[in-house]
Amino acid sequence: MTGGGREYPDRPWVGIGVIAFRGDRVLLIRRGRPPRAGEWSLPGGAQLLGETAEACARRELREETGVEVGPLDLLAVVDSIVPGDAGTGPRFHYTIIDFVARWRSGEARAGDDAAAVMWAAPEELPGLGLWPEALRVIALGRARLGG
Repeated sequence: MTGGGREYPDRPWVGIGVIAFRGDRVLLIRRGRPPRAGEWSLPGGAQLLGETAEACARRELREETGVEVGPLDLLAVVDSIVPGDAGTGPRFHYTIIDFVARWRSGEARAGDDAAAVMWAAPEELPGLGLWPEALRVIALGRARLGG
């Protein structure tokens, strides 16, 4: 059941995420595709062959949200491994490189594979059903940027 695609892959996929802040609010997308379709998440996506990690971060953020950010700061590397059926390898395996940055321009709007976008206030985060790793890197990003 393994192959070169994203589902039941033969290697991990590199994903690039961006924790973008506008004041104390963090930019989130509602995912339009698996894995985690319909869930709130950080913007990001798969790195293309020949594309630098920073170029991917900016492209994915722009495509999914229409937002531009200032300088990117490497924040964390997260592994997302979803088990597969019995006797198979992982159904999904992503190594996610997360950057943190502050909003520079653009009004957030859903695009590409994002079904919706929002600038979430800190008190809203617990009720959004975010993946625990997303909550962890948001907290790390907030601390890195000084609140």
